[in-house]
Amino acid sequence: MHNMNEVELHHQYKDEIFQILKNEPYAQFLGIELKDMGEGMAVAELDVADHMVNTHGTVHGAIIFAIADFVFAVACNSYGKTAVGLSTTVNFMAPGKKGARLKATATEERRNHRTAWYNIKIESDGELIATMEALAYRKDQYFIQVNKNNI
Repeated sequence: MHNMNEVELHHQYKDEIFQILKNEPYAQFLGIELKDMGEGMAVAELDVADHMVNTHGTVHGAIIFAIADFVFAVACNSYGKTAVGLSTTVNFMAPGKKGARLKATATEERRNHRTAWYNIKIESDGELIATMEALAYRKDQYFIQVNKNNI
C-alpha cells in the first residue's frame, strides 16, 4: 500500500477532523461557528454580543484575537496531525462594533514537516479590522484514528 500524503489524509478524514475542531470548548463558549475548513484553511464567524465590547463600545481585542486564533488552530490542524501555535502577531486596524458579525479567514502560506505559516484576516460586517500572522509547530502524532498502514 502506498503512503498517503497529508492532503489525501485531509480528504479521507475531513468530516471527522471538522467535527472535532468545531467543538473546541472555548470557541463553543464564545459562540464561534466554524463555517468552512479545507487544506490548511478555515473560516469562522461570531456575532458580537454586548459583553464582548470594551469601555469604548467596540469589540474587545481579546475577542478579535480569539476568533483569529481559532481559525489558525483549525487551519494548522486540518490535516489531522496535532499542531500548536508558536507565535502570532496581530495588527488591529479598525474597531468592530457591538452587534456586528465577525468573520475570520485563515490561509496557509507554507508548511513543511515541522512548521507552518498562516495569514489570518478578521472582518467586521465585511470591513477588514485586523490581521494576524501565525506560526505553528507540527507534531508527529495524529488526533484522529488513522490507519497506520496509510502513513
